[in-house]
Amino acid sequence: MFMSAASTPVVPPLGKYLASSDKKTRDKAVKNLAVFLSSDSENVLPDLEMAKLWKGIFYCFWMSDKPLVQQALAGELAELILTITDVPSSLNFLRGFWTMTIREWNGIDRLRMDKYYMLVRKFVNASFRFLLRTKWDSATVEEYNSILAGPNGPICPNDIRIPASLAFHLSEIYLEELDKALMNSESPPPAPLSTLLSPFIVLAARTPTNTTYKHIQSSLFEPLRNSLKLSSGPPSRKKARTSSPDYSKLLLNACTPSSDSDQATDVDAVRKSILQKIFDVASETETRDANRRRMYAFYKDAVEDDEDEDSAG
Repeated sequence: MFMSAASTPVVPPLGKYLASSDKKTRDKAVKNLAVFLSSDSENVLPDLEMAKLWKGIFYCFWMSDKPLVQQALAGELAELILTITDVPSSLNFLRGFWTMTIREWNGIDRLRMDKYYMLVRKFVNASFRFLLRTKWDSATVEEYNSILAGPNGPICPNDIRIPASLAFHLSEIYLEELDKALMNSESPPPAPLSTLLSPFIVLAARTPTNTTYKHIQSSLFEPLRNSLKLSSGPPSRKKARTSSPDYSKLLLNACTPSSDSDQATDVDAVRKSILQKIFDVASETETRDANRRRMYAFYKDAVEDDEDEDSAG
């Protein structure tokens, strides 16, 4: 329907309709966009066409002004990742989302910021459901990680243009949304947890700002470490445990990167895999010295914690 004679996908002129001030026009444009993206074409849209498309989508969401409308539209837009019928095009659409988000982030006023945080959350959840659909295909997960941590990615450690607040938000919601995605999936294949955390571990290692490192450790590493520890035995005698998030479905459906089985791996093995990943990244030459010391300290503290509990048991 939207194909040229050379069978190259042509984006219908949806941009101006997506950005229309009339809600009915915007709603119709979103429906037409879903039809276009769900076509059988396996051709990835050129960068320029993707940028135009996302410019329209951004302003479509910008003009949604009621909480229930915003929630519904955020879910509908995120679901487009799963509407697309082939993996490369889904990844390309997701890359367009993050490129747009970073480009427009600093122009979002404080009254609209919460709804864009919600949109990010919806896209993170849909991304995990997309990866689940591929059964955590290693090449797809690797490409997904490169979208997050590569150029124009929301947790690229080497790009000073990336808003710190975006990386902070992602570190706060990442495991929660992964847990939700697994919870809403029937008999999900186990998630390669240390691989999925890799972009955040690299960001912690290479970030030039002390605030970013501290936020990743406090909002991601420490809650996960506590949850993994609590799920495998009694609380440590060395430190009193504070309340930690309950990533129940995630802890029951996680595996190590080296696991060849389609069954979940023992929680202790998963914890050790994550700690080893942190240690290995800390040892890389690209890691900043101050961050290396912090990561080594985190690793040492976790290992000593394990040893204390082993001796106590």
